[in-house]
Amino acid sequence: MSLNLEQKKAVVAEVSEQVATAQAIILAEYRGIEVGDMTQLRAQARKSGVYLRVLKNTLVRRAVDGTPFSGLADAMVGPLVFGISTDPVAAAKVLSDFAKANDKFVIKAGAMPNQVMDAKAVQALASLPSREELLAKLLGTMQAPIATFVRTLNEVPTKFARGLAAVRDQKQAA
Repeated sequence: MSLNLEQKKAVVAEVSEQVATAQAIILAEYRGIEVGDMTQLRAQARKSGVYLRVLKNTLVRRAVDGTPFSGLADAMVGPLVFGISTDPVAAAKVLSDFAKANDKFVIKAGAMPNQVMDAKAVQALASLPSREELLAKLLGTMQAPIATFVRTLNEVPTKFARGLAAVRDQKQAA
């Protein structure tokens, strides 16, 4: 089913809106993937906050033209699924995890603002911890000195109480 001009404009506007806030765009070839598998991929992408669509390459080229992702236009060849996310790692992680489980699903390229990546770079990006994991590690690192200080302060009265209990037990035994 082909789109009329108004529908094409709407698609370009929708993709342009996603690209405006995007931190990463990943392209993957989906030739030979069954519908059930693609449905699972879409559900996983939705859960991770990734905008995932199969689009005409010419429409996406128009959407990325003049943006920091314009270098990605050369890689838009063949039947592609586009993963766009505001978290730089999320799209790469979702698509590369799906590619590991499905041999026919091939990651072609990716881009971060003003930087085009090949498939190996996308795999490297996918191996990074997610934003939530990094924030949790940072919070743990920030809390460690404070928690140690509190335990040290708490140890003084605890030692005093143990000492008093030992003296009490010693006097009761005598």
